[in-house]
Amino acid sequence: MSRTPLLLAAGTTLVLLAGCGGAAPAPAGPSASSATGTAGATLTVFAAASLKQPFTTLGQRFEAEHPGTRVTFSFAGSSDLVTQLQQGAPADVFASADTTTMGRATVDGLVAGSPVDFATNTLEIAVPPDNPAKITSFADLARPGVKVVVCAPQVPCGAAAQKVETATGTDIKPVSEENAVTDVLGKVTSGEADAGLVYVTDVRGAGGRVLGVPFAGSRAAVNTYPVAALEGSREAALADGFVRLVTSAEGRQVLGDAGFGAP
Repeated sequence: MSRTPLLLAAGTTLVLLAGCGGAAPAPAGPSASSATGTAGATLTVFAAASLKQPFTTLGQRFEAEHPGTRVTFSFAGSSDLVTQLQQGAPADVFASADTTTMGRATVDGLVAGSPVDFATNTLEIAVPPDNPAKITSFADLARPGVKVVVCAPQVPCGAAAQKVETATGTDIKPVSEENAVTDVLGKVTSGEADAGLVYVTDVRGAGGRVLGVPFAGSRAAVNTYPVAALEGSREAALADGFVRLVTSAEGRQVLGDAGFGAP
């Protein structure tokens, strides 16, 4: 028998085996979802206490739009949050209740890119539903014997209160200064204070637990809220996506429903 047919048959067999086996498998890499930081990822958002209601809603929507992603929040006074970031606390997004506090984070190199203004807020007087001290104006907060609670001066709501005091010539003697606007509201709802200076949004969010007393001088201190992704974020793509949601038409609708104004 000739050797040529045998060689041809052997060659054909090798080709068929190669075709069945295919090329050597490539090393396993991350899936498309994990490569973009969405599969099983956690996005950590540091946000001003006054943003709790709308940001919780936006976080739920963001999770629905990014299956497998979990959004966690740390709500506190903006100045406290910046201090935590300066001390190395891990976070992906920061939303402040004023531009001054965001400026501290920017100067310290904590912010990636440029912060974006997304909302405004103004102060309102919160009193118990029966308004025992009969507060009807900002000047009433300076009356002797009225127990008033405000935010500390380094907190955005406290800085705003000081601006209104200066603009109106009113000298308030608070019984306590709190590190977050939610703490001020808590003092009023618990009956520990006759009145507290909080944001319009806090009064709305409290429902019937407090009565809001608007005052004309509030326009002397309008707080602008900025948001930014943070340097060192392990989920940079998600952080940018959350910032886009907050600043989108959908985000502003949620914020508007909570009582925030446009930037």
